[in-house]
Amino acid sequence: MPEQHANPPYDALLLLSFGGPEGPDDVVPFLRNVTRGRGIPEERLKEVGQHYFLFGGVSPINDQNRALLDALRKDFAEHGVDLPVYWGNRNWAPYLTDTLREMAADGRRRIVTLATSAYASYSGCRQYREDLAGALATLAAEGIEPPRVDKLRHYFNHPGFVRPMARSVLASLADLPEDVRAGAHLAFTTHSIPDAAADTSGPAEAHGEGGAYVAQHLDVARLIVDIVREETGVEHPWRLVYQSRSGAPHIPWLEPDICDHLEELHGAGVPAVVMAPIGFVSDHMEVLYDLDTEATAKAAELGLPVRRSATVGADPRFAAAVRDLVLERAATERGEPAERCALGALGPSHDLCPVGCCPARAPKPAAAGADSPYA
Repeated sequence: MPEQHANPPYDALLLLSFGGPEGPDDVVPFLRNVTRGRGIPEERLKEVGQHYFLFGGVSPINDQNRALLDALRKDFAEHGVDLPVYWGNRNWAPYLTDTLREMAADGRRRIVTLATSAYASYSGCRQYREDLAGALATLAAEGIEPPRVDKLRHYFNHPGFVRPMARSVLASLADLPEDVRAGAHLAFTTHSIPDAAADTSGPAEAHGEGGAYVAQHLDVARLIVDIVREETGVEHPWRLVYQSRSGAPHIPWLEPDICDHLEELHGAGVPAVVMAPIGFVSDHMEVLYDLDTEATAKAAELGLPVRRSATVGADPRFAAAVRDLVLERAATERGEPAERCALGALGPSHDLCPVGCCPARAPKPAAAGADSPYA
């Protein structure tokens, strides 16, 4: 029998994501949406668009979100969670404002939101909250009573997010030639952001070198290394590295870049590398281009065996984690005790972002976490 849960105070879940083009004619208009207000020349947009055209002008992110929607609906139905699931994007159809308008027309009054970005940063968290606020203000201006919307806490260290990634790293290690497997280096990758944005990520008490953004990724990397060691008996060397930098070259961004790191490892005689994109929820364009295309080509040039592990995507364990987060938040809203699952040293994140959390700094980062012209 399915588990029965009292779902109030929420009557819908909103999957909130970045969006991406679904055909060649969408690419430049999509990039205009992403970079609106930043003064990016049209020529630069067309240059970036070439990355999409390598894949037929289609970002995989929308299909991956559809798969996640299916996984969430299946999990909810199997566990008696009677909560309809909607989907809205920041930069492409289905647009967030349109989805909230639809939800309001359907009578949804209390909405809980999952953003497809697991970590603290301006673009990965606060900007999504600003998107929600702007969309709700648009509804109010149209004479539509806006629903209340709550965003789920960061889930970077939830077991349902960490363990699928660890299994993927183990699978990538097993796929390496046996003679280089034990000496393989683990390169945990995430989106580079400006140093200033990283330093001010998370609540004020986390501000400092790297801020919550770096600390959270390091915690996840250590957790995966520990799981790999427990499974294999091997302590693999590892490092947190970065990818997908964009923006003015004179502004410091988090380093080292994955391609530079591969060169460094090759020079040090490392026999093989597993690239683990822990900063990404799904295998969208940044993973396909920056890792599977650019970084893999760099490794081939160096003669360095490399594998890229999978992201969580629509893994059933991740869908179960979302259900857990929804029920946890619903219990908290009802004033009931709730188990807050989290692995590692940092513990569960806050439900409500404090004032000053992940402030926007000039210049705003062009991308962070799931947020990029390459999503």
